[in-house]
Amino acid sequence: MAYTDADRQGREYILRLMQDAGLEVRIDTAGNILGRREGTEAGAPAILFGSHIDSVPNGGNYDGDVGVLSSIEAVRTLVSRNERTRHPLEVVVFQNEEGGLIGSKLMATGLTDEELNRVANSGKTLREGIGFLGGDVARREEARRSSSQTLCYLELHIEQGGNLETLGKTIGVVEGIVSLREVEVTVDGFANHAGTTPMDHRQDAMLAAAQFAVEMNRMVRAMPGRQVATVGRIAAQPGAPNVVPGRVVFSIDYRDLAVATLDRLDEQFHDIARKVELETGARFSFDQHPASAPALMNDGLRAMIAESADGLGLSTHSLPSGAGHDAQQMAKITPTAMIFIPSRGGISHSPNEYTSPEDVVHGANALLQTVLLVDQNGMTR
Repeated sequence: MAYTDADRQGREYILRLMQDAGLEVRIDTAGNILGRREGTEAGAPAILFGSHIDSVPNGGNYDGDVGVLSSIEAVRTLVSRNERTRHPLEVVVFQNEEGGLIGSKLMATGLTDEELNRVANSGKTLREGIGFLGGDVARREEARRSSSQTLCYLELHIEQGGNLETLGKTIGVVEGIVSLREVEVTVDGFANHAGTTPMDHRQDAMLAAAQFAVEMNRMVRAMPGRQVATVGRIAAQPGAPNVVPGRVVFSIDYRDLAVATLDRLDEQFHDIARKVELETGARFSFDQHPASAPALMNDGLRAMIAESADGLGLSTHSLPSGAGHDAQQMAKITPTAMIFIPSRGGISHSPNEYTSPEDVVHGANALLQTVLLVDQNGMTR
């Protein structure tokens, strides 16, 4: 996890790999690691590529790490060929991706003093964690990147889903990173004795919440598209075995690339709630949390990824990312694209996370060839 001794040890290992690959390495004031190889064209903006190495509790060995190690390997390959690019190349290791895209936020848009006081999973505040990794919060604005400094950002990542494996495709060309919305729903019924209250005289908040969850699932599955919605947390009050629940609070996590689809889901959720209210006598209220905007990937970069894969004889498939990535922050300041490679069984954030060595090689080669295409062709912004 970010801001732990293990995180710092992992970063020291990555620093050595970067130096051995011939990169000029530094830690920016946000705590991100950057390794640079100069190009032949003076003043040209850099091609930035990389990912993160921090993990989640009980996580796997591939999420983020594949992108970082493949980026370093791409540079090593160019050095071994004595091949110099026109544009500078910069490999980035963003700090604390899993804790809220912290390093990339600091590079793209910044964080407020209040946000820096939030406590991370390590027990340290973000402010303390950044200092722990060698950053300088007082000078964090110096880590911000301008579009004039950066030609584009590329990120290789495991899919964290099962689409590529199911379809038998090797390279995923990411369309965009979905918008995530979360709402907390409170259902108010009437708490009463479980043994003495007849079934037809109850206002059971748990029953109403369960009916909502079933109806929501049915509705989301029936809609055309790739939207998803999940009830992932639920709690009954007073929470005693012998009391009909008088209040239930549950979460809905719902995601899609299209804002219009999410707006439609908002309306449908309220329609379902009104229907369940009439059937159960319970009352629903919704507390909408701040939403993340969708991050669409750059069409020119997506075309170059597809061209690179085709040149390597690799099959491709276009798909959205249902998980968040540093790329969604970088897309705010520079043309951005992501390359996915298959995850066995669609498993991620688990010790069982696995991507075959062959697929890692395919992804690294597609990344390298895309970097060379971008260097050759430039970018239309």
